[in-house]
Amino acid sequence: MSVGTKFKDKFAKVRSHLTILDDQPLGKAALVIIIFLDIFILVSIFNGLDAHTQQLSSPDLYIPHTCREIVVDRQWNPANRTDNLSQIIISTSNSYYRDEEKKIERHPLCLPYVDLVDQIKNDKSLNRIFEDRNKSEREAKELQRAIDNLKGVYDTSLLETVAKQQGSQTKIDATKKDFQEKTTALNSMKARMASLEQTINSDAKIKLLWERLQGLQEQDRQKLIAELRTLNYWYPVKKLGLQMIFLLPLFVVFYAWNNRSIRKSRGLQTLVSSHLLGISFIPILCKIIETVYDILPKRLLVKLINLLESLKLVAIWHYLVIALAVSSALFLIYIFQKKLFSREKLIERRISKGECQRCGKHLPPGSQACPFCGYSQFKICSNCNSLMHVHGKYCRECGERSTN
Repeated sequence: MSVGTKFKDKFAKVRSHLTILDDQPLGKAALVIIIFLDIFILVSIFNGLDAHTQQLSSPDLYIPHTCREIVVDRQWNPANRTDNLSQIIISTSNSYYRDEEKKIERHPLCLPYVDLVDQIKNDKSLNRIFEDRNKSEREAKELQRAIDNLKGVYDTSLLETVAKQQGSQTKIDATKKDFQEKTTALNSMKARMASLEQTINSDAKIKLLWERLQGLQEQDRQKLIAELRTLNYWYPVKKLGLQMIFLLPLFVVFYAWNNRSIRKSRGLQTLVSSHLLGISFIPILCKIIETVYDILPKRLLVKLINLLESLKLVAIWHYLVIALAVSSALFLIYIFQKKLFSREKLIERRISKGECQRCGKHLPPGSQACPFCGYSQFKICSNCNSLMHVHGKYCRECGERSTN
């Protein structure tokens, strides 16, 4: 017996265990119940898997975004430190994960900075000051742009006056007045910003943060970057291991139950355990594929894109995507047309429904040939000389496989 035949026989047995109970196809009511059971168990497994996996701190939680902003991404000096802190506070003040991150272990280098930033974010009065400063800064920039535009208009009006054009003096006076008003407003806004910044810098938490940032060394920054790379590299493997600790015992229990049910010929238990075995295998397969993608293709993809960008050949990436889409379409068409909806499958469905094996029309009971196209439906079995379907794989009397 060939490998292909063995695989088909094995697949047929698995399908019978999933769809047949006591040598009969599942009824609609039983099928609905078993489908709902499958969905419920699958959702429960994924929910339990998520809860179990949360025990492992991800790189994004162990070295949170705030820490990366402070230690890695930004340079700190007296001229820009208030702007930097303001951007961090305002951008993360409504972070959904902020409270959850406090319960998770953090990198030792991040603790002195992130804890202080959390305290600052929890200080509502200090947060309002940062928001007022940010608003004042935006308004000051708008005023500065307006003043710059007025300077251009003022210079144009002066040229018109020199050229003695009528009405230019009135335009100059209006522009000058507007210019003075906006300049006064800008100076007032700058004074307000200076006052707000002084209030911010006088806060004890802010002072402590500035002191700690002064002690931040370049070697600390490089150490954190190196550890972050290591965490990102090994995290998918550790995550898969933790997931398998949860999934494999379930799979082993369902496999043992299914194997025992088949040996004991317990139809109902075989049906249910077969479904549970298949359902428990789905997340195992998904998580293995996800891990392999995280470790290999995803990183190779990033490197490939970086290489194409360095060579100014990013357009080739779009060609690769198009080629992949065409290949996927060809593969799916082959699967559907040659495997799922092939002529062999079509004839099997026609025989099972009592239809003509050639034209597909329904045959009257006891018909030896199709009354519509004249096609003979039966041939002689080489083993028992009984009638069997022309395109049937096995004789319906002796069960011998057809030799044609």
